[in-house]
Amino acid sequence: MTEGPLAAFAGKKYLSLETYRKSGQAVGTPLWFATAPDEAVLYVYTLASSGKAKRLRRLPEAKIAPCDMRGRITGSWIPVRANFVSGETYALGMRLLDRKYWPLKPIMNLLTRLTPRRERVVIALRPA
Repeated sequence: MTEGPLAAFAGKKYLSLETYRKSGQAVGTPLWFATAPDEAVLYVYTLASSGKAKRLRRLPEAKIAPCDMRGRITGSWIPVRANFVSGETYALGMRLLDRKYWPLKPIMNLLTRLTPRRERVVIALRPA
């Protein structure tokens, strides 16, 4: 991912995902992300019941920008289209995230097994 619209995310740990409420108000959220080595797509995950997931189900157009862990933007905004993935693509996204954020993400995966079951979703973000 050294060229193309997602090159700004190379070597970064966080992205800010800007989604939109029904009123049109933008809501930015810092997220972990991972990139498939041969695709121009970024994978993020969240709870299925989260606000960002609900907003993306209603309106899959969003914007992303590199940011720090507190959500302070460190690069330019890029328009993207979000798709919820399942099956093998879901498993691929989770494996990529587990590998990139080792050992913290796998530890968090174990902790989620100890809490009441909450469905997680993987979202593919592609440049619009």
